[in-house]
Amino acid sequence: MNLLKNIHLICRLLVRVSAAVALAATALVAATVKPPHIIFVMADDMGWGQTGYRGHPVLKTPHLDAMAASGLRFERFYAGGPVCSPTRASVLTGRSHERAGVLSHGYALRLQEKTVAQALQGAGYVTGHFGKWHLNGHRGPGAPILAGDPRHPGKFGFDEWVSVSNFYDVDPLMSRAGKIEEFKGDSSEVAVAEAVKFIDKNRGGGKPMFAVIWYGSPHSPYKAGLADKTAFGGLNESSANHYGELVAMDRSIGTLRKKIREFGLAESTLLVFCSDNGGLPDVKPETVGGLRGFKGSVYEGGIRVPGIIEWPGVIQPRVTDYPACVMDLFPTVVEIVGLPSNVMIKPQDGISLKPLFAREVGPRGQPFGFRYQGKRALVADRYKLLTKDFASGQFQLYDLVADPKETHDLSSERAEIAERMRKQLLDWNQSMDASLAGRDYPEGKVSPADPEPINWYEHPSYQPYLAEWKLRWEYASYLNTERKGAKAAKKK
Repeated sequence: MNLLKNIHLICRLLVRVSAAVALAATALVAATVKPPHIIFVMADDMGWGQTGYRGHPVLKTPHLDAMAASGLRFERFYAGGPVCSPTRASVLTGRSHERAGVLSHGYALRLQEKTVAQALQGAGYVTGHFGKWHLNGHRGPGAPILAGDPRHPGKFGFDEWVSVSNFYDVDPLMSRAGKIEEFKGDSSEVAVAEAVKFIDKNRGGGKPMFAVIWYGSPHSPYKAGLADKTAFGGLNESSANHYGELVAMDRSIGTLRKKIREFGLAESTLLVFCSDNGGLPDVKPETVGGLRGFKGSVYEGGIRVPGIIEWPGVIQPRVTDYPACVMDLFPTVVEIVGLPSNVMIKPQDGISLKPLFAREVGPRGQPFGFRYQGKRALVADRYKLLTKDFASGQFQLYDLVADPKETHDLSSERAEIAERMRKQLLDWNQSMDASLAGRDYPEGKVSPADPEPINWYEHPSYQPYLAEWKLRWEYASYLNTERKGAKAAKKK
């Protein structure tokens, strides 16, 4: 009996020792696993339907198609808002844009916000921004961001930046950390070339890298290279140039993916692609894949955008119908890298997508909202509630699974669902009011006060450059004193 008892005790001890060894081994592996490199890429005004993999009638996007085939392709991926600056604020903060003070295009991101770049910088990442910024409160065509700008990318966590204030086109003027440089070539390829230099320079330094590439394409004015627009000879000149810009943008994505593989970084790099808002109504063939609405709208055509996440060896390649948005990117990074939750300001509007990398995870559960001017929308797993005029109290309800084109308002037929979602939207909207007033910050208020958007060419800091820059094609009409006021009012 004593012998059996001793054997039993020894076995229990061995089990405990084995468990301890396994736990220690797991901890050792976890400690030695390096956080991934992370690259966020975003188009400017690219609609949900403007990809080859979605069967666009004239546009071919072989490199985006390849990325989609080897990654997680979202059928329902959403911007942060229906225009550009709001979505950029949402990407960086994980919050709906009005929480951060970015009400529309050209509004400044609050210095009190916490960004994903700052969080990763604090975790040992080297960080870089390349391309369109549009979070410094300046409107007008993209201009080099000056070193003295109080809201340049460096103020929000980027170690290196080659950036412009807004949309930019062929042969752009850009700012390398405040130093103005003139570049040659297509704007998308210029941005990717600078990002590749950043990756190449830092890949041997032992630090993980975070790069943000924000294109100026295919935002107007449309200006494509001759070879890139040749395939669109049957279109009007404006549309041919628009689609030509997308050809060059797709090629630059191919360059980026090729270089990542040449550097041996593919399996250690999380690569995200999306657009900042829905497509444009003046481009033919249409840009939104049959969805309702365009840029500026909270119908699907204004906020649903292409979305792909690629991470070879980690993400199970497939197409998913899971509803996701740019607000999810920061929480996803936090979980992947193992950052503390306090790197994000609460409340957050996104959730981590990491569980989705390996398998489908069922309903999202947590809806997300849109608030732009008088428009509101709340997107849930199946249903969407929206209003074009919040003050009117009139709401529409759509079943996005059965009716993605939003043709049949169900607010009367499914009154119970509509009322439940209306209450959710009102609660969320009240939370947004508190955030906009600064209640989320330790100070309990906005400090410094939000600046009013201003055309950069009206700002005193740019006056020394105007005489020279008015000769450049992209600035000439804005710097012509007789036309600049009317022109600026039309541009976003």
